[in-house]
Amino acid sequence: MNPDILGWAATAILIATLLRQTLKQWKSPHPEAVSSWLFIGQMSASVLFTIYSLLLGNTVFVVTNLLLLGTAILGQVLAWRRRKKDGGPNPPATSR
Repeated sequence: MNPDILGWAATAILIATLLRQTLKQWKSPHPEAVSSWLFIGQMSASVLFTIYSLLLGNTVFVVTNLLLLGTAILGQVLAWRRRKKDGGPNPPATSR
């Protein structure tokens, strides 16, 4: 059996779980309960793991980490939109 099959199965399960959690957070009456630092940490780790996986030439982990980065970005955008809709604080300004 090709070991990549296990990797792709794990990726599918992980991404499905994270998307479900993001949806649950979006529908939550208390979106402020999720720290922006969680998303920042997840995005940073995903970028670094993607680069690492590229250097190793591991396609399964490159795709997985890019998908994880996508879920972190989606979660942060949805949280910002929800806070704005609910009259909460605006997303933090980025410094350059």
